[in-house]
Amino acid sequence: MQRTGSAVWQGGFKDGKGEVSTASGVLRQAPYSVSARFEQGSGTNPEELLAAAHAGCFLMALSLELGQAGLTATRMEATATITLEKVQAGFAVTKSHLDLTAHIPGANQTKFDAAVHAAETGCPVSKLFKAEITVSARLQS
Repeated sequence: MQRTGSAVWQGGFKDGKGEVSTASGVLRQAPYSVSARFEQGSGTNPEELLAAAHAGCFLMALSLELGQAGLTATRMEATATITLEKVQAGFAVTKSHLDLTAHIPGANQTKFDAAVHAAETGCPVSKLFKAEITVSARLQS
């Protein structure tokens, strides 16, 4: 299985601008720029897209883990926060923190914690990162 995304960039680093698109068409020429990445400019940026991908991947992996434990969530919400830091060799994504809230009928804390840990390490996007990955998880009744 392969998925594609594309980008176009015009101009220099600081004053340039670009567009990102996905083959599915969900993103179609979505603007991105240095100001959207390092300041508060409009448009998206690679780290924001990574955060959305990590949150989505994690929830799918968690759903699988819960199903294997005989549980089904009625609703789960995850927010990933990607940390981009200046390091010796330029910039690097150093952390991804997932904040999870889950409503899972019949779940106990032990099964929930085990499923969360398995999803945290088993999610393909987690495996892609060479960064610290942490999760704050709340099971709500």
